[in-house]
Amino acid sequence: FAVVGGGIAGVTCAQKLAAEFPSEDIFLITTSPVIKAVTNFKQVSKTLEEFDVEEQPSSLLEKRYPNIRVIQSGVKQLKSDEHKIYTEDGKEYIYEKLCLCAGAKPKLIAEGNPYVLGIRDTDSAQAFQKNLAQAERIVVVGNGGIALELVYEIQGCEVIWAIKDKAIGNTFFDAGAAEFLLPKLSAESRETPIECKRTRYTVEGSEEKGRPTEASDKLGSALGPDWHEGLHLKGTREFSHKVHIEILCEVKKIHLQQEFIQLQRTSLTFPKGEKNVEADEVLWPVYVELTNGKIYGCNFIVSATGVVPNVEPFLDGNNLAVGEDGGLKVDKHMHTSLPDVYAAGDICTAAWELSPVWHQMRLWTQARQMGWYAAKCMAADALGESIDMDFSFELFAHITKFFNYKVVVLGKYNAQGLGLDHELMLRCTKGHEYVKVVMQNGRMMGAVLIGETDLEETFENLILNQMDLSAYGEDLLNPDIDIEDYFD
Repeated sequence: FAVVGGGIAGVTCAQKLAAEFPSEDIFLITTSPVIKAVTNFKQVSKTLEEFDVEEQPSSLLEKRYPNIRVIQSGVKQLKSDEHKIYTEDGKEYIYEKLCLCAGAKPKLIAEGNPYVLGIRDTDSAQAFQKNLAQAERIVVVGNGGIALELVYEIQGCEVIWAIKDKAIGNTFFDAGAAEFLLPKLSAESRETPIECKRTRYTVEGSEEKGRPTEASDKLGSALGPDWHEGLHLKGTREFSHKVHIEILCEVKKIHLQQEFIQLQRTSLTFPKGEKNVEADEVLWPVYVELTNGKIYGCNFIVSATGVVPNVEPFLDGNNLAVGEDGGLKVDKHMHTSLPDVYAAGDICTAAWELSPVWHQMRLWTQARQMGWYAAKCMAADALGESIDMDFSFELFAHITKFFNYKVVVLGKYNAQGLGLDHELMLRCTKGHEYVKVVMQNGRMMGAVLIGETDLEETFENLILNQMDLSAYGEDLLNPDIDIEDYFD
């Protein structure tokens, strides 16, 4: 067995294979000297799971599983017809079964611009921290989980946040949830962050020498939900928090200082109020022109605009089916279109007939589930057994933290793909909790729970068993009715 990728999907897959086949060699091929391992795993409910992600030296994995061999090198080429993998260090490996878990890379708004930073892994997060220490103003582009966390954590630096949607955090919530969270952005005093449980290993000597340039384009694995905890995210200014959100816009062009001077256009100061828009006297290293016509100068730009599956090294000479989102298409047994080649995690695209309340999202939880399930499928295949679809693909379920609130999203929590034929029910207590359910024909299809609501298990069951709830109407969210007992 060979597995490519040292992120959550790859490591989980290799561990599961090593446990299933203790006498077989498992090769784990990864560019990074550290691997990402799941620790403190806890099954919160049938489909919800919580875990920490820890960077560990690969030697630790080899110690724990004597039959795993970690090969630290990038993949140069896959020759699937010969069942061979060629690595960048000039070696070749023959596999019987292969699982591709090479993850995804950040979609940068501009390639090769020194003032544009993409954040996806711990190395890029460190580069960001270095730049932020000297920064007075930055522009953040993107509206997913990383952008949200970033904007919330940054202090002492003006932040212009450009989003293409109407409301913040569009990948995770709707406008109502965004409104609920917004006061936290302007709050001056911060709760002290909870001690971070994730530890970080660095490669010996890599800190002192500075990373060699050719190594910096080798992508590390993706960040975890509390990636910013150990970093000192503070700019040069004395105030704690200044965020200005530009909605419904994208980056039209990026101008370097010289180009901008030649353009003879005006850029804007940090907006103090709606009407008070002044021309900026300061000269900035880089300028961002937005599609709404505004131009802001800044020290640098953070591109947090999502990811593209990292399929490049595997396509050449192989007839791999690729999905619309650029991932390798896999069937319900995580099989790609090539014999004996499987894929899991961010690199793959679920191409089986999906459950009506599950969808793919490139998240840690799904990477873990897919890596684990891919190993089970490879094992079943090797032993000639049949296998049922894993239960984790029945219901989309994710638990995370934003702005220090617990956030649980279930099913079609944003009415994804339901068209206009659905209704929403809401319950919101300012600063305390936000509960939204998505209903269709009297059945619960999805939910967003922010705060300590204790409703996740009840709602998970109601979505899974598709019970007709029309009789309860608005009472479903009535705080005076103990709904958990009701549907126990």
